[in-house]
Amino acid sequence: MIVGVSGASGLIYALRAVRFLLLSDYTVELVASKSAYMVWQAELNIRMPADPSAQEEFWRQQAGDVTAGKLRCHSWQDVGANIASGSFRTLGMVVIPASMSTVAKLAAGLSSDLLERAADVQLKEGRKLVIVPRETPFSLIHLRNLTALAEAGARIVPAIPAWYHHPKTVEDLVDFVVARAFDQLDIDCIPIRRWEGH
Repeated sequence: MIVGVSGASGLIYALRAVRFLLLSDYTVELVASKSAYMVWQAELNIRMPADPSAQEEFWRQQAGDVTAGKLRCHSWQDVGANIASGSFRTLGMVVIPASMSTVAKLAAGLSSDLLERAADVQLKEGRKLVIVPRETPFSLIHLRNLTALAEAGARIVPAIPAWYHHPKTVEDLVDFVVARAFDQLDIDCIPIRRWEGH
């Protein structure tokens, strides 16, 4: 399972996604964009290490000291990584959170880094690509770019929580969004209360 982390606000979405995938013993291939490093510093006052092997320990710690599953981190510059090729089989990819810059590049078919290349590969191979945009309000340009991605086969899951499950914490709200994103990948590994009718 590929997890792409772009430079949008809302790193907690990525942390919770990685946490639940690892706890469910998935193999996670993670790539954070160059801008994601700056967001870590701005949102959490934490410096994410540049070295991929150090990043693996970093993400495990930030996700709650998770020891299960397999995690491989990739440098945003490494366009020769396994996830850059269509011959590398995956369950799909989620870009969480997805910045509007990343969305625009994906909609235009541009691949200037590994995250964008990996997402482009999912589209060209007809595999599952889930985009979790974290922006508000959406401009007309944003909406057109998201529409282009949907028309190309991506699933768009905005970071918009529901309230019928009676959330008590920020994590409850975040987990709902992550679970709905995972639903698009046929992954059910987050214990959330689902709507059961009246």
